[in-house]
Amino acid sequence: MPTRVEHPSLDERTARGLEARSRAMPDSHAGWQPSADRPDPVALIEEQNLRRDPDLVPIRHGRMMASPFTFYRGAAKIMAVDLAETPTAGLQVQLCGDAHLSNFGAFASPERNLLFDINDFDETLPGPFEYDVKRLAASLMVAAQNNGCSDPDARAITKGCVTSYRESMAQFATMKTLDVWYAHLAEDQIQQSVTAFLSGADSKRKGSKKGKKKDTGEQDVVSAMTSKEAKQAQKRFLKNAQKTHSRTSDQALSKLGEEVDGRYRIVSVPPVIIPVRDLHTSYGVEPAELEQVVFRLFRDYRSTLRLDLRQLLERYEIIDWARKVVGVGSVGTRAFVVLLQGRDQDDPLFLQVKEATRSVLEGPLRKSAFKQPGERVVQGQRLMQASSDIFLGWSKGVQADRYFYWRQLRDMKGSALVELMAPATLAFYGRTCGWTLARAHARSGDPVSISAYLGDDDAFDKSITDFSERYAAQNDQDFADFAKAIASNRIEAIQDV
Repeated sequence: MPTRVEHPSLDERTARGLEARSRAMPDSHAGWQPSADRPDPVALIEEQNLRRDPDLVPIRHGRMMASPFTFYRGAAKIMAVDLAETPTAGLQVQLCGDAHLSNFGAFASPERNLLFDINDFDETLPGPFEYDVKRLAASLMVAAQNNGCSDPDARAITKGCVTSYRESMAQFATMKTLDVWYAHLAEDQIQQSVTAFLSGADSKRKGSKKGKKKDTGEQDVVSAMTSKEAKQAQKRFLKNAQKTHSRTSDQALSKLGEEVDGRYRIVSVPPVIIPVRDLHTSYGVEPAELEQVVFRLFRDYRSTLRLDLRQLLERYEIIDWARKVVGVGSVGTRAFVVLLQGRDQDDPLFLQVKEATRSVLEGPLRKSAFKQPGERVVQGQRLMQASSDIFLGWSKGVQADRYFYWRQLRDMKGSALVELMAPATLAFYGRTCGWTLARAHARSGDPVSISAYLGDDDAFDKSITDFSERYAAQNDQDFADFAKAIASNRIEAIQDV
């Protein structure tokens, strides 16, 4: 028998949110301290390394060593353990699971419009909405400090992000169900927001009444930007948007491919890119066997797509594939790119195949309802994103306990260079990510209950900002311990790869 779906009234949903305050008041998230029995952070990283490709583990360490922010990006497991000890109100959503600043970005919708959204779901799992908010806010604090912002500016920028989440959730609480589902951030909307944000700074510099809003401290960060800097920021946005439009399979072919004897193949750039023709040395399997493996995975993957998309993909043939190192936290898990060809060699399609493991939140939270981790990632992504890649699917690996998910490698995908952001740009980006996370949570959770819990004042904003500042300090300590582990040869690191 199917489970009966409840449909509480608006009053009942509001009451649920207010009742959640008895479990964790909005200001209860302040004052965080690490638990007395907190595990060794380096040991947690070593534990993750056990199922990763050994030759890539030093590269993962090297990328995490670049800065406290890159360390934070690779330390989702550490924070998952810490979050398990924090207060929660009991209001569940589909979590991104790793909602740091670099896991947001632009990509193309099926209608070929450029959208801004969360773009990484390796750790997605249902859970308390606070987990994602804390992961995002703390990443903003770490990034602000890493970029040289003053302490007051870093706090103001972080608080602005949380305020954006709370105010956006209040908006979603008043919207019709389908309006929430269809809500998204398109390129023209972001451009308008950039203009409005920077013009607000300009009006405050000139003493205009229009710029005199309730002072949160964030306005001071923005108004410190000169007119020249504001124009440069707008110019950078337009340039980055134009660059994102060019990131397609055609562009990927020019970067990742080479023509040999009239046919394209993937270039070899070890250890970052190792084509199948060379990969047998890493896995101890003959090339012919590896070819059969990828064709089997491809057949399994196609079966997870809608019928029309299966027929579309059947018009392409696999030309070549390679192992390709990606990201920071993902390094060491198995990741591949597959080059396919349509009508001719000028009709390429690149797919990315990423290994899906158990979410770092499985342990602190309940296990996934999906036995296949690849399906967990895909279904979580579809639930949280306003519009998802049409080629999202999953497959089981040949080896026991190996699972994968598939997506397009480049489909107008673009990510912000967080480490290069000036304070005002970081403030705008944080607010945009706050809105985006609220929209994603409103799709899977109850925006009415969450908004009622958050309230109309800034108690939650201040509380999460305090948590973020404390957690950033802990991240600095963990980063220092990680550096010591490398210096003492406890773990190996290869940098600049």
